[in-house]
Amino acid sequence: MSLHVFANIVTPYGTAANNRAETEGNITTLQKIIWQGQPHTTVSAEAIRFALRRLLADAEPNGTNRSWDDAAGCHVWKDDKFRNWNSDSGETYIDDDLLGFMTAEAAAEEGEAGKANVRRAVLEVTRAISLTPWPGDFTFNAASPGATPSAQKKGTNPVPYGTEVHATRYQYGIAMTPERLRKRDRAAMAIRALVQLRCVAGNHARYLYDFAPESIVFRLTEDPAPRLLYCFETFDDGRTVDAPVLVQRVESGDISAEELVLAGRWVQTDTVTRLQQHGARVFNGVRQAAEWVADEITRRLDAKP
Repeated sequence: MSLHVFANIVTPYGTAANNRAETEGNITTLQKIIWQGQPHTTVSAEAIRFALRRLLADAEPNGTNRSWDDAAGCHVWKDDKFRNWNSDSGETYIDDDLLGFMTAEAAAEEGEAGKANVRRAVLEVTRAISLTPWPGDFTFNAASPGATPSAQKKGTNPVPYGTEVHATRYQYGIAMTPERLRKRDRAAMAIRALVQLRCVAGNHARYLYDFAPESIVFRLTEDPAPRLLYCFETFDDGRTVDAPVLVQRVESGDISAEELVLAGRWVQTDTVTRLQQHGARVFNGVRQAAEWVADEITRRLDAKP
């Protein structure tokens, strides 16, 4: 049986803005979806993966295959053909191994099939959803004359603009089967990077949102189904979080509590106390928990033939 690693994460409470959807006039909008019947703001999985890739670049000496050139405003590739994946012994990059890739070529002649080189991501990431509904908040702002020359059409008057904002937390999940990796030790590197996330989505000079986990639940299991994604909820408008559904799933037999590692601010809840009584492992700090999980993944993989 394969080892599967799942996690559900909730961020600290913060003010999200500048995570742009379609601009409406001079209003900078937030991406939104209808979640359980109400509008919630959201951050794409690709934005989380982009931030994670930047951290992975420091995890290995040869860095990542794909990197962002701030000066040029575009991605830079070391091997955009993924040539080293053609053999089992080829030297691969950590981001290709964990996050997957795809390159497609059009058919040479009409009627022929095109070619695609695809590796599915081993580390899968869900879209992040706000823990509370978006109440419609936005701010009115005015850039001082000359502050944004491209927006200064004429005259010397301040340039007005609006920004949608959301004071909330976000939650999202990950799934990973380490044995699918070309280099298994990259699973532990991914877990360590996950708890250090920064600059996700709309992080810009206009605002800073902390995307590192404040509370987290890991699950190390041979069960291929996560059974814990989006398990966090709030009963006090985001001040605190809880996950009572986990108790129900443990007591119903769908999840073994001994597979769970719980950490962060939410360990002060009665839910965590009950889960700990059933056998869950509990840490006060998320980084401490991540280190234990990373070491446990390594131990279990080393024990396999």
